[in-house]
Amino acid sequence: MHKQLVVPPLLLLLLVLSACGASVPTTGDAAAEAEKAVISFWYDPSADGEGATCYQTTVIDPFNEMSDTIFVDAVAQPETWNATRMALAAGEGPDIVRTPGPSFVVELAQTGQLLPLDDYAVSEGWDDLFVDWALSLGEVEGTVYSLADELETLVLYYNKTLFEQKGWTPPSTVAELYELAAVIAADGIVPFAHTNAEWRPANEWHVGEYFNHVAGPDRVYEALTGQISWTHEDFVTSVKLLDEAQQNGWFSGGLEFYYTLTFDQVRGMLGRGEAAMNIEAAWVAADLDTLYFTEENGGMEWDWVPTPSQTGDPIYTIGIGDTWSINRNSEHPEAVAEFLSYSFSPESQAALLRNCGKAPAPVRLTDDAMEGVDPRIAAIFIDLAVASDSGGYGYTTWTFWPPRSDAYIYGEIERVWSGDITAEEYLQGLDDLFQEEFAAGAVPPIPTRQ
Repeated sequence: MHKQLVVPPLLLLLLVLSACGASVPTTGDAAAEAEKAVISFWYDPSADGEGATCYQTTVIDPFNEMSDTIFVDAVAQPETWNATRMALAAGEGPDIVRTPGPSFVVELAQTGQLLPLDDYAVSEGWDDLFVDWALSLGEVEGTVYSLADELETLVLYYNKTLFEQKGWTPPSTVAELYELAAVIAADGIVPFAHTNAEWRPANEWHVGEYFNHVAGPDRVYEALTGQISWTHEDFVTSVKLLDEAQQNGWFSGGLEFYYTLTFDQVRGMLGRGEAAMNIEAAWVAADLDTLYFTEENGGMEWDWVPTPSQTGDPIYTIGIGDTWSINRNSEHPEAVAEFLSYSFSPESQAALLRNCGKAPAPVRLTDDAMEGVDPRIAAIFIDLAVASDSGGYGYTTWTFWPPRSDAYIYGEIERVWSGDITAEEYLQGLDDLFQEEFAAGAVPPIPTRQ
């Protein structure tokens, strides 16, 4: 158990699960609503699931009981993000606006649908609440429009029991990873438990990891900031190595399985030792013990190492699960800002981690934040903090690429895997599109490298 987490100047990244929502208030809340400023919060009853209920009981209910002037109304809204975009375009929508990431904030801010937050950052003390770099992620053309939540990173999970039985050593370099994958495949075991059947953008997890761990985060930073082209030879090498893994059938046994198996199926394969490894984000860590590495599934154990890199140095890519903003047309923006301060406070974020398994935002957590957390999960962000302080961080595609380039990355890579285009043609198409968005100012803020 770690009693204290030291937050470096650049990063506190965390783990686990999807963005939390909330539950609809009961009719007994009507009297309270009548006397308070009511602010709305939308959640998806299908996607947010139990996390919504947990967020309700951990944050919203205590806030509503404490506040004499504000009532947070959690409203079930299927297909929340699409519904939010349409409502905002019509000048309506919830008071609290959540997006899937900074690139989506850029579009909403440029069309005047979000309220600038700079004044609230001062009045609410958000500069002191968040770690040094965090507010810059919410900037669009120098103005803060969003707060970052649920920071994520990808790591290499592996079946520890299987590795011990076979005498395999977890790899630290890309060369070691590929040598091991060949040995695993020759033993009749699937090297990587990967799929995109239920979430096509899963493709970009791999493209992004190869960019950052093969070409390297310095090279990615240079491309994101317009200093070099995405056609650079290091990115060509990255895409070719990823394609090699697919052509070898290392991802779940071949493309036909990669495109059809569910996440539950491939994670079950990992738990039973039918697959050996899985590169995925910290959001899956909490489910490994409860759903896949169980007695019913064989009683095996899991562990993790940083995603292998060309040099062997640990690299952790920065990812943001979602962002929070204030609707430009909110009638109670001060009330929303007050609730956001409560929700993003160290006390609330630590409670969400303990109670809900939700990855905290990049705020300065209190010393007891790690109490009760699985030590393997705690180790992810303890090591992550150390690496980030020394420059060992990279950039996830869904967080730092502009939206059209991001969609291109996960959609067009399948044409490389099918042999319709080459790695060079794929990257030329990416660069052409990226340069257009770069010129239009659509690239999200990029944290300056240490």
